[in-house]
Amino acid sequence: MSSGEVGAKRLEPAAIAGIMSREVANFRTYWKGTTFSSILEPVVYLLAFGLGLGATIVDRVDGLEYVEFVGTGMVATAVIFSSALPAMFGTFVKHRFQNTYDAILAAPVDVEELVTAEMLWIAMRASIYGCFPLVVAMAFGLDPAPGMLLVPIFCFVTAIAFAGFGIATAATVAKIDQFNYVTTLFVTPLFLVAGTFFPIDQLPDGAQAAAQLNPLHHLVELVRGSAFGFEGTDLIRFAVLVVFAVAMWRVAVNRMEKRLIA
Repeated sequence: MSSGEVGAKRLEPAAIAGIMSREVANFRTYWKGTTFSSILEPVVYLLAFGLGLGATIVDRVDGLEYVEFVGTGMVATAVIFSSALPAMFGTFVKHRFQNTYDAILAAPVDVEELVTAEMLWIAMRASIYGCFPLVVAMAFGLDPAPGMLLVPIFCFVTAIAFAGFGIATAATVAKIDQFNYVTTLFVTPLFLVAGTFFPIDQLPDGAQAAAQLNPLHHLVELVRGSAFGFEGTDLIRFAVLVVFAVAMWRVAVNRMEKRLIA
């Protein structure tokens, strides 16, 4: 048992803030490169799919200009790649190579506070980066809408969930190269069948049913609703994301406790 479990009650705000402040200080050393790639990626996708593919193969999808369809869908892609992957690799490196977590837990901090702080920081960052594709899409003709003010909230909740997924994965695998299996078998299929580049109603019936369980699909639909008008089912979609986020938070805490507390 760590000294953090003895000396601090669970989810102490000061402990969480201290861990997050460390992450902010560290982020200042590499934010330029991360931000540049987060802006450039949606531009490349929109040029390739929104204008390139849209101009040669398809003009409108579900009543939307294809650049609008892809631009709003790319939000989900940006969120999962700026939350799940940094959580996986960052957690693994800090625990297995840098022994960062051992040092943190020597302070009055417990594992639940550590995991919660890591998830909150990753989600805050991902919620900002997730909005970049929407801003880029506006430059390509997407009209702003008041509902778009809710997009950072949608992104934050989804990023919390995938940050938890990444942390739980890092606490489970034995070697860092095993992340290749996770990325290939889980992360890539999730964003490919989220409805980002094509409507999921074009998939076979079984694949459509599976896609309805995809959290990224719910995020895509919420973002499109914020831009073009919400539907009655969107509240249910948001509730699904909240439940998924809470579940992944508890899974991440459980897996890290087993990894860190022998």
